[in-house]
Amino acid sequence: MAEGSAEINQCPPGGETGISALAALLQLPFKPLNPDYGCHKPKQLAFIIEQDCIGCVKCIAACPVDAILGAAKFMHTVLADECTGCELCVAPCPVDCIVMIPTAVPDSVTRKAQSQVAKRRYEARCLRKEQQAIEQAERVKQKKAALAKVTFKP
Repeated sequence: MAEGSAEINQCPPGGETGISALAALLQLPFKPLNPDYGCHKPKQLAFIIEQDCIGCVKCIAACPVDAILGAAKFMHTVLADECTGCELCVAPCPVDCIVMIPTAVPDSVTRKAQSQVAKRRYEARCLRKEQQAIEQAERVKQKKAALAKVTFKP
């Protein structure tokens, strides 16, 4: 949306309420939810069936708000207060141990506070990923420089 390539009606989790809020915020006319992007569902949270989790960390990498905790080869868990219900963790799971469970819809004040927290968590994750990419590039550069100094004798 920020780049102008997406419409305001492509977010099934937000539903009609989310589309209305976006339309008002951006001073655009309301459009009904585009069914090509899914259908609106009640508020849900991800839940990991612990006995089935193999610790692959694919769900952790997929979560845009870092709401999943765990380590490689250990069971993972979802921080319910941080989960936005986006379902992005479900598809990468190779053992289908993540299910979405319905939850109570918070009032509008709580919902606004939760969305602000989710946005901050998303931005922090993006900054962390960017920093990790910079650090990785620097490590590669240092390894290449070290290899260039090595002379091979036949």
